Amino acid sequence: MNATERRNRPDSIDVLVVDDEEDIRELLELSLLRMGLACEMAGSVAEARERLGARRYRLCLTDMRLPDGDGLELVEFIQAQQPGLPVAVITAYGSIETAIRALKLGAFDFVTKPVELKSLRELVTHALRLEPREPKEPAAAGGRALIGRSPAFDQLRVQIEKLARNQAPVFIRGESGTGKEVIARLIHGLGARASGPFVPVNCGAISPELMESEFFGHRKGSFTGATADKEGLFQAARGGTLFLDEVGELPLAMQVKLLRAIQERAVRPVGAHAEEPVDVRILSASHQDLSRLVADGKFRQDLYFRINVITLRVPPLRERREDIPLLAEHILARLAEREGGAPRRLSASALATLQGYPFPGNVRELENLLERACALCEGGEIEPADIDLQPAELTVPSAPERELVGSEFADESGADTEDERRRILKALDETRWNRSAAARNLGMTLRQLRYRLQKWGLE
Repeated sequence: MNATERRNRPDSIDVLVVDDEEDIRELLELSLLRMGLACEMAGSVAEARERLGARRYRLCLTDMRLPDGDGLELVEFIQAQQPGLPVAVITAYGSIETAIRALKLGAFDFVTKPVELKSLRELVTHALRLEPREPKEPAAAGGRALIGRSPAFDQLRVQIEKLARNQAPVFIRGESGTGKEVIARLIHGLGARASGPFVPVNCGAISPELMESEFFGHRKGSFTGATADKEGLFQAARGGTLFLDEVGELPLAMQVKLLRAIQERAVRPVGAHAEEPVDVRILSASHQDLSRLVADGKFRQDLYFRINVITLRVPPLRERREDIPLLAEHILARLAEREGGAPRRLSASALATLQGYPFPGNVRELENLLERACALCEGGEIEPADIDLQPAELTVPSAPERELVGSEFADESGADTEDERRRILKALDETRWNRSAAARNLGMTLRQLRYRLQKWGLE
């Protein structure tokens, strides 16, 4: 470090660097100083704890191997003593398992040796955006937010706020219609990448032949129809979050390529000769049990472990019935705003009817029911007759029954009715015959929808 750089060192200390190798410490100090950040050094876990007790920092960078312990001990110490302080670990190249352990313990992110300075700068930039602030819940897509005051949802809120403060891959598991994308947007909006793009992709809605080009982009002339260079979803999400919805729908061949992109933090566009680095956070979701898909050989175990560093379970609506009044009020207000008029109200008996219903389609089904009720209601108050629940919808099948319903050969009481046929065709028209999207909107599995279409000769 030259004399000019030392004179320009900021008065405040921003970063604590914990490493016992002099050359690594000097490299990190020089890189941070060029970013306008001053740092302090510690060569052991004990020295780091002493410095953390003496002052506050904005970021801690720690090597994994230290003379008197390891970086994981320091991650745990910081989580207990200063949970708002982002800590990133420096691991040996290829030590993905160790890095994942660090993320599970609460580390913000990790970098590998030899330290690539561009990746280090990106990590530091994101970490320093996590300034202390008043907690808030940003609006999600379409003005949606996390509505509910039940114990299950209060716990979910706490988990979301915690996950927003690191870069760990999160797998959001929940039934269709529970609001998995809304939750992914909240994790993004509360985190260090909030100013970057949020790019959602429905993995079941992309043709297998186009997947590689859609995810990684392509070069002009790389295949018939490639008339210009095109960036992929990974490139579009640079500096932000890529949300892989219904990740269980990915074919095995694409899973291999996705795993490499996530591990290497780089992609190679179709027709390109070299990989290009991409700085994205991966969030994923599915209504399917990925561990079961792994056991059935339909999902790669290594990819499962890579995207499933932390699992966030979204409770179905039937597990938080006490939230139905608040959700209904919110939905009715949104419908009234869209239509331009006063919000309709639910009568006590109509609310009781909704609270006694199992909602296999969850919040999305509640929205559809209330939209239909508003269309049928002639006054300002919605009655049970306006909600028009079907008798066959009033019971929830057991787990084995749900398995049966999902098979190609199953039949359901009242399933093959003209009313259901109209509803399914309407949902398909609204989604331009995107069957995965239509199935989610209808609150059923893709296999159930395919079975009905096959049965009616519409496949």
